[in-house]
Amino acid sequence: MFIHKIDDELSLKLIEVNDRDNIFELTERSREHLRQWLPWLDTTTKVEDTESYINMSLQGFIEGKSLQTVILFHGQAVGVAGFNQINRANQTAYIGYWLAKDYQGNGIMTRVAKALTDYAFTELKLNKVEIRAAVENTKSRAVPERLGFVQEGTIRQAEWLYDHYVDTVVYGMLATEWKKS
Repeated sequence: MFIHKIDDELSLKLIEVNDRDNIFELTERSREHLRQWLPWLDTTTKVEDTESYINMSLQGFIEGKSLQTVILFHGQAVGVAGFNQINRANQTAYIGYWLAKDYQGNGIMTRVAKALTDYAFTELKLNKVEIRAAVENTKSRAVPERLGFVQEGTIRQAEWLYDHYVDTVVYGMLATEWKKS
């Protein structure tokens, strides 16, 4: 099992089927909050939907195409983060994340994204890490900005969120830049 200790408060562990109830419950408690920025809430309505996501994530991990982890804060599951896609041909990983509403404001996601970025460069030997966030999602955008990612551009109407399109900002970090920071 993959476990990555970040600090005394935080760890990342490979998402597993036995996490389904905890992750679904977190989703339920933060549904309205998460729905503002994530397109999958309306199709995740029962614990079996979360289990399907976990099985798909595990298959991606086995194939080396993704890595989804449960964020553990003081041993409690508080969200999900990882590489939504690992592109070996281009040596790039794309970080995605969500955090339960009750745990925001503790610096959790910045530390998680920093650990994932470091892991991408030191362990996976990738060249680039990207983080994408909706233009108006200032909390999510603050994460790569705090870590020194470069704002590379905006993709217009990049994502359909239930009843409207949102523009997405692309942030990038190169391995050579990370080593200097």
